[in-house]
Amino acid sequence: MFAIVKTGGKQYRVAEGDVLRVEKLAAEAGETVELPVLLLGGDDVKVGTPNVEGASVQAEVLGHGRGDKIEIYKFKAKSNYRRHRGHRQPYTDVRVTKIQG
Repeated sequence: MFAIVKTGGKQYRVAEGDVLRVEKLAAEAGETVELPVLLLGGDDVKVGTPNVEGASVQAEVLGHGRGDKIEIYKFKAKSNYRRHRGHRQPYTDVRVTKIQG
């Protein structure tokens, strides 16, 4: 059985035991979070409008971190215009423990 869940504005296909790297969640390491289910797949497919009623995905928070640095350069020739920015996106690692539908 698999499920399509939505978190952080993105959708993920998950099965039990999967480890995901999602946008940062407001939960401590070791806590359990519940993710909204958009679709349940397997022998019979259930599609939600927008969520599947009575379905849930339980996930355990493994930890938090920050991604690799992204360098942003802006440059325009002959006008002495140069800009440099950097960004590191925060993330949360979660392990799917239970899909209930």
